[in-house]
Amino acid sequence: MDMFVEKIIKRRKSGLQIALVFLALLLATVISVALFIFVPTFSPILIAGVYYLAYMVISRQNIEYEYIVTSGDLDIDMIINQKKRKRVFTGNAKDFELVARVKSDKYRGEASSCKKVLDYSSHNKDADVWFIYTRQNEPTVILFEPTESMIDIFHTFAPRKVFKN
Repeated sequence: MDMFVEKIIKRRKSGLQIALVFLALLLATVISVALFIFVPTFSPILIAGVYYLAYMVISRQNIEYEYIVTSGDLDIDMIINQKKRKRVFTGNAKDFELVARVKSDKYRGEASSCKKVLDYSSHNKDADVWFIYTRQNEPTVILFEPTESMIDIFHTFAPRKVFKN
């Protein structure tokens, strides 16, 4: 029998992303005024194009992650502006070296000093963030926010590698 659990989390915008939104709007406004002054004939079409580009930059800042666990397999998809989906990670619980909470003692040694860290969490300071340490292609730490049932499924397929405490 297949075990299936999924969860979607919305990533919180960082200060840099918020600044990028304001910068895109400010730049679009400045360019629009300049176009209206220097190219009055084509300005409505060009201004519409400039604001469309600003909209594209702003909408790319809306990011969600979907975690899908199916019988020990973990798939993480990044969803941009609820329209575009991209698979960012795929792995099997049997291939994981270690699964535990970031706040636990297990997040030391190799896992904490790993150079490749993939953060698929919400960036919410109150979130229960877990990590997966794997060496599939190269040593990698994946940060994510699973449900208890996801951790139970991982524990079923790799009991010596999953630490619930």
